Amino acid sequence: MGWIYSIFTPEVEKQLISQIFFAFEDKMSRQFDHLADVEVFLIVAEKLSISAAAIDLSTTPSVISRTITRLEKKLGIQFFRRTTRYLSLTEAGQLYYEKMQHAFQLIDHAERVVQGEQLQISGKIKLSVPTTYGHYRLPPLLEKFLLKYPDIQIEISISNRNVDLIAEGFDLAIRQGQLPNSTLIARPLEQAPLKLVASPAYLKRMGIPKNLEELKHHQCIAFELPSSGKITPWFLKNDNEEIQWIPTNRILAKEDIVGVVTLAESGLGICQRYDFIVNEKIQQGKLQPILTTYAGHTRPFSLLYAQHKHMSSATRALIDFLCSNDD
Repeated sequence: MGWIYSIFTPEVEKQLISQIFFAFEDKMSRQFDHLADVEVFLIVAEKLSISAAAIDLSTTPSVISRTITRLEKKLGIQFFRRTTRYLSLTEAGQLYYEKMQHAFQLIDHAERVVQGEQLQISGKIKLSVPTTYGHYRLPPLLEKFLLKYPDIQIEISISNRNVDLIAEGFDLAIRQGQLPNSTLIARPLEQAPLKLVASPAYLKRMGIPKNLEELKHHQCIAFELPSSGKITPWFLKNDNEEIQWIPTNRILAKEDIVGVVTLAESGLGICQRYDFIVNEKIQQGKLQPILTTYAGHTRPFSLLYAQHKHMSSATRALIDFLCSNDD
């Protein structure tokens, strides 16, 4: 291949390159000069409230409305269905929301990757967890996490109340069981096995049930769900058949679901709880598993959060840590 010689002087060549560069830069800026409007759209779509988005962005509802209208006009689509009281996403708006969420997530990830070890991640995370996970599962995980990120602070609400992440300012929530449809992102943490247990003293006094029919005649420690007032069913499995069995509530516990284990350990009856709660007590001889042929059922735990570009690096670090944890 022969050499190609420029017909321009070095000075002219520099000017041409400069003009080409600025023309390209101008084209790129015109093509993506609406990204600030997209960020506003993501917050409105997340909160489904123009007023709430205005508060979050320290501006006025009229500015937010003009921004959304400008973006809708540019793209030629309608994002929201508007009534005097409610705001909801159209089908096109929902699709755009999901795609742009992913796009900004990729940008955020790329920035964190290239910054890498240059920045020490810091910040405060507000986390909501149920009592079972907060007392038995989360502490050793947080110990590892805080050793890795010494400049991060975590505020933990340990209760069985289903908090409103957006309204109450929570960054993350851990929830158990099947989750309702929601605009929140749900990431699986684990499938936790369950066991039926009682104290050796109780079983010596009352006998060991051999099947569900005999179980009906025992003192079953039931738990009432605070949100609905209904008894939590016991989840069983027999020959791959999933069974939901409602315990007779000779003893009914409320508010603190971990309390059913304390009551069972004291010899007051039979309860069902997660392996990660009762296994240590079984090894210590304080509790004894029963009806093991009905064991094997698991219940999911999930991590919930509202995904948007303004998620802090501290929150993103905890999400990545919990969702990749092998313990």
